[in-house]
Amino acid sequence: MVTFLHLNLVIFILNPLVKINESYAKGFLPKNIFLQIKKRYSIVASGITRIENSTRIKYPAVYIEPSLLLSNYSDKPDYAILFARTIPFIHDDKFTVFIQISAPLVAYGLKGTIHAILAHEFLHYLDLINKISKNKIISDEISGNLFENMYADTTKLFQPRAVFNDKTLLNHITKKFKPNFSDIKLENKTINFWLKKNLQKTIIHLDDNTIKLPMKSLSKIKLQSDLLTKIDEIVEKSNCI
Repeated sequence: MVTFLHLNLVIFILNPLVKINESYAKGFLPKNIFLQIKKRYSIVASGITRIENSTRIKYPAVYIEPSLLLSNYSDKPDYAILFARTIPFIHDDKFTVFIQISAPLVAYGLKGTIHAILAHEFLHYLDLINKISKNKIISDEISGNLFENMYADTTKLFQPRAVFNDKTLLNHITKKFKPNFSDIKLENKTINFWLKKNLQKTIIHLDDNTIKLPMKSLSKIKLQSDLLTKIDEIVEKSNCI
């Protein structure tokens, strides 16, 4: 899923765990979970390296969000857990993208699940860059229905086979996204060990989650030529699948 968030760019790039550290220092995050996240961040780091080695494309900056991300339609009681989001950010005409990973994913997710979600958000990143480079993104309205929105979230992306040269990683993606993300064990752990214990959570209303990139800012965005070349190659490969 893609959304906007104002961030301190330099701090998050230098330290992906800065918000986790702040949350623990303020007493919002229990010590056992704090230590578990710090220990298991190595799984995230290895996933990023794996994706970069497979694609020869640098992964966007990552940071761990110390809250559970929940999405729902404002008029409905139903909610869904979001384990990660792709966040485009424009400040002073400078464009960057962050991958926001929720703390419960790092704390409770299996290695294959974490890597699959990292790969899925990487597909969002590539899709976003591709649309910006071709002036195809002015606004991206989401569906008001949670299921329809989650389905669109997957089907509009590049084919994973056109992006990743890693059979094990492709297998993880295929198993976890059919086409929507599903991991019952992870979801149950998140509900029982995080949500029911009233740890930090952030509610995201789907009807407010809309991408709007102003044309003035879009026109000033400078994208790396080598990245655009690789994306063009992926587009061509996708057309052949």
